This record gives sequence, C-alpha cells and structure tokens, in this order.
Amino acid sequence: MKKYDVLAIGELNVDIILTGLKSLPVPGREIICSDCSQVLGSSTAICASAISRLGLEVGFIGKVGKDNWGEEVVKALGANGVDTSHVIMDESARTGVTVSLSLPSDRAMVTYMGTIDKFGLEDFDISLIERARHIHVGSFFLQNKLRPGLVKLFSSAREKGISTSLDAGWDDTQNWDYGIFGVLPYTSIFLPNEIEALNISGKDNVREALEVLGKYAPIVAVKCGSRGAIAKWGDRVEEVPAFSGIEPVDTTGAGDCFNAGFIYAFLKGLDLRECLTYGNACGAISVTKVGGASSCPTLAEVESLIKNGKL
Repeated sequence: MKKYDVLAIGELNVDIILTGLKSLPVPGREIICSDCSQVLGSSTAICASAISRLGLEVGFIGKVGKDNWGEEVVKALGANGVDTSHVIMDESARTGVTVSLSLPSDRAMVTYMGTIDKFGLEDFDISLIERARHIHVGSFFLQNKLRPGLVKLFSSAREKGISTSLDAGWDDTQNWDYGIFGVLPYTSIFLPNEIEALNISGKDNVREALEVLGKYAPIVAVKCGSRGAIAKWGDRVEEVPAFSGIEPVDTTGAGDCFNAGFIYAFLKGLDLRECLTYGNACGAISVTKVGGASSCPTLAEVESLIKNGKL
C-alpha cells in the first residue's frame, strides 16, 4: 500500500493578491484595488491542495524559510489536508512571495524567489517517491535549482511504476527550453497552458503544438482559459469547452486547479474526455473565489457542476 496518492515536489511561497483592479499599473501613476489578501501560493502547492480537497492522500516535499511566511505556508498546506512532514524550514533563507495583480479575466504576477531558488534534488531522499502512486511538479521554468534533477527524479519514478505530471509555468527569460525536452519523455502528463505550449513547441496554433509535444510526453493537456482545454493521449485528441455562465472573480490558481482535476480523474482510471471535464470543472469553480489554494473546490462541488452544467 502507498502512503500517498500524490507526492508534490517543488516551490513554496505565499501569494499577496490584489483584486478589484480596473487596469494594471502604469509607471508613475497609482491605481486603487478593492481588496487585498494573503494566501498560500505556488503552482505546485495549489495543485497539491486541490488534489487533497478532492479526497486523495497528498504529501509535499519542498522548502520554506524559518519565518512567519514559512510558518503560514506549512499551516495552510496542513489545513488543506496535505502532509507537510517533508517540508524543510531553512533558517538561512527567506520564504518566497508572489504579488498577484488580479483582473477578472487574467492576472499579472511579480515573484521574490527566496527559498524557491534554494530547493533541489539534493535536499531530500529520492527514495521517498516510492511511497506515492504519482509525482507532481509545477513551475518547471521557475525552479532553477530543482529543474536539473528532474530527469533523474522522473526516470526513477518511471522505473518504479510511478506516474508523473509536470506543469511548465511562465519562462521569464523567454528561453522556453532549459532541458524540458529531456524531461518530457519521462513525464506521464504534461500540463502547459496555451501560451506556454506555443512557446515551447515553436508553433503558432494549439493543435500543431499538441502534435509536437505529443511526440515526447504520452499525455499532453493544454489549458485554453475561457475556451476550455484540449488534450492528446497517444493518437486520440479531445477538446472540451469551458463551462458557461461562470463569472470570474480571481483567476489565480485556476490552471493549478485544472491540473488537480485532470490528475484526479487520471488516477481514478477515467478516459481522456473525462479527465478534461474534471479539469475544466475544478478550474471553473476556482475562479469564482479569491486565492489559489483557498479557492480549491471539493469533489462534491466538482461533480455537481459536471452533472448540472452550472454552479
């Protein structure tokens, strides 16, 4: 028996989210937001929290500073049902933070890396993956220290019959490589959004990007925002539209919640179209609430939306 259905490995930080903006800031000018909240951040942590909220057993391996933000991160993960016994608290570093400027349809983010840049494969015992059915890593391009070890991590998982998933995240350097094509052959599910998929593949439309990326990873699911999602599993391609009638409040973490729904359905043995539907439902519910991990839906909410077609 495995201890974890999913073991999430990667970056940890807090999010400071500013909502109610009418526009993004302009240099030399001040704009006003209507609300501000501080919540658990990190793509990997939000996905882990969302999977736990769906009812699976989830553990986390990562690093925070031994500071107030680090304590809040660990507390928030625990409150979401995620096992934090393998989270390192580093006295020599500060916990990372992301400031998210949230508009109804999108958001802009600024990140201070902190401990995100100080966590790598050498910080934990790789044999811990044997306790899990599935390994998830988010923010490939953000994790400068962990990234070089992902081939070893994912290939070890494959050798032990453990499935894996990877989210790309934004590449601030616009390189869009950093060895990702070396990791993808060991990745069971690749979960980029549309812009990431186009940049990584070098193509100018999603279906062509799917063809390129599908030559490396067996399952590629591309998040297309308000248009839903499209995925390729072997020779099969499925496209599922987004749920209608959803009024977005904050899009922070929507893609990570999609990832959680897709991974949940995959681990339950559902087919490709059902995986996309669960992903879309989780993402749709998350945008109706402020925050990433704090907006993760329950399984009952997800299945109600899938059944009824509305919240």
